Amino acid sequence: MKKIITICGSLLLVLSSAAFAAEEHGKQALEHANAASKAGSAAEVTQHASAALEHSLASAIVLKGAAKNHMEAASGHLEEAVNHGNMGHADVAKQHVDAAIAEIQAGNK
Repeated sequence: MKKIITICGSLLLVLSSAAFAAEEHGKQALEHANAASKAGSAAEVTQHASAALEHSLASAIVLKGAAKNHMEAASGHLEEAVNHGNMGHADVAKQHVDAAIAEIQAGNK
């Protein structure tokens, strides 16, 4: 009986940790995406978009349903932002960052 209680408790702890991790990565992704949107140069956009991409991918791993779909869409936009930022296209990169921000916010509702 103690083993079952211990296992159930451990599972609840793991699940709550995963949910907390997804939420924390989502917040970090949004913060970096907002910073990328306000950045002045393509290099800065790339730097922040890259960090936002890492957090959005980490968050998408543990999310489910619509929230996961939004975070995956945000990751796609952030990847495009990084690609365009690397080519020096700051304006196009910022458009993708803004689309990513909208997806992250939609996933958090």
